[in-house]
Amino acid sequence: MEIWIAILLCIICLIIGVGGSLGIAYLIQVSKAKKRAEEEDKEASSKIEMANKRAEEIINNATIQAKNLTIELKQQADQEAKEKRAEYAAQENKLAQREANIDRRDNALIDRENNLDAKIEEYKKRVEKLEFKEQEVANKEASIDDELMKVAALTEQEAKRQVLEKVESKLTIEIANMIKQKEDEAKEECDKKAKEMLALAMSKYSQEVVTERTVSVVAIPNDEMKGRIIGREGRNIRTLEQLLGVDIIIDDTPEVIQVSCFDPIRREVARLSLEYLIKDGRIQPGRIEEVVEKARNEVNQSCHEAGINAAFKLGLPRINKDLLDYVGRLKYRTSYTQNALEHSMQVAYLAGIMAAELGLDQNLAKRAGLLHDIGKSADFELDGSHVEIGARLAKKYGEPDVVINAIMSHHGDVEPNNIISVLVQAADTLSAARPGARNESLENYIQRIEQLETISKSFNGVNQAYAMQSGRELRVMVVPEKVSDAEIAKLAFDIKEKIENEMTYPGQIKISVIRETRANEIAK
Repeated sequence: MEIWIAILLCIICLIIGVGGSLGIAYLIQVSKAKKRAEEEDKEASSKIEMANKRAEEIINNATIQAKNLTIELKQQADQEAKEKRAEYAAQENKLAQREANIDRRDNALIDRENNLDAKIEEYKKRVEKLEFKEQEVANKEASIDDELMKVAALTEQEAKRQVLEKVESKLTIEIANMIKQKEDEAKEECDKKAKEMLALAMSKYSQEVVTERTVSVVAIPNDEMKGRIIGREGRNIRTLEQLLGVDIIIDDTPEVIQVSCFDPIRREVARLSLEYLIKDGRIQPGRIEEVVEKARNEVNQSCHEAGINAAFKLGLPRINKDLLDYVGRLKYRTSYTQNALEHSMQVAYLAGIMAAELGLDQNLAKRAGLLHDIGKSADFELDGSHVEIGARLAKKYGEPDVVINAIMSHHGDVEPNNIISVLVQAADTLSAARPGARNESLENYIQRIEQLETISKSFNGVNQAYAMQSGRELRVMVVPEKVSDAEIAKLAFDIKEKIENEMTYPGQIKISVIRETRANEIAK
């Protein structure tokens, strides 16, 4: 209908003439717009219908999922409740059993308590009877003592004194004879075996004697170098001494300077630093700091390599690497001019050989021997004796209790609690006491000799005492009228005990007690 109206209008426009073309165009546009609007309405209606269907589907799916989830949660809750009920039932059963056990124990304790009460009453009666009998015995003893005192005409104290004097006189001779007999038997039994073990140990190990000092000497090409080391207004030498912690001695001695320090590590770092500076020629504070740091790193690396090599030579695995650094530092430490690292390795080797001969753990004995003087590597840094420091280091790095006891007992600070500690003591003595191993100052030597003779003369009946063979042998002369032949064995034993308790000495001391017997006659 609308189309016919449009056609009619076009005809009218054609009739009109002038605006005909414009009217036709307008009608066409209006027709297209209206048609487009109808199509868009249809499309929008279709989309709205699809959206409604999609919304219904989503609502339906959500409802189904919610129902499924509700069912699943309910099933889980039922399962958990069932498990909890079972668990509570098991706990109730356990509690019931425990209550039953407690009741049984209570009944048993009550029965035992009743039995104990009965036994206590019985024991009380027995004690009363024993006390009564003891009183009777004491009364009889008192009456017997009174009768004996009347018969002997002696008081109780006088009788005791006479009896004790006789017993002491008799026992002194018997004790002296027993000591001599037991010593002879022990010597015959173990002397041969000990000699074989020590001979084997010493024959398998030989070591050079290394002499070190507390002063290192550094050679210089000419005396002009001394001035360069001192520097302008002494700034170079002050920097060196401050960084190194040593005393640098520059005197009139031609072409040498000296480095003095008790700490061997510092002294070695100072020696290397001076050698590098002299070789380089550039001596000024900035360069000194670089060279000192380089020398310190080289010494630390040298200590680390020395510790690893020592463990490798002895065949000791699984030693803490930090502890091996302390072992390597013994390379620069000396004791009575004996190099501490070589001494420790020697002790380890000797202790290992003796342990093998006795059927003990050879590696454990070597380990204890190597670490017995480890405290000497840190005694300039930590407080305490080298025994205490060594025990602390061994505990810190997880060493076995046998090694710790060997460290603590090798100078007698504590008692050894195993055979390996005793072997380390013996190996330490062998290494230190062998000829040429150590040097001792004249003053200490004289004091030791005087102390040996003073201890010997402190005993009754001793006339003279002479320390011989550098203190390795002690000869004691006694007065024949005061000391009998049987008593000299006990006197030698007493002198030995006092020397061991009061003195510190390397090696062993042989004690010989001599009693001279003379028979004089005059022919007329």
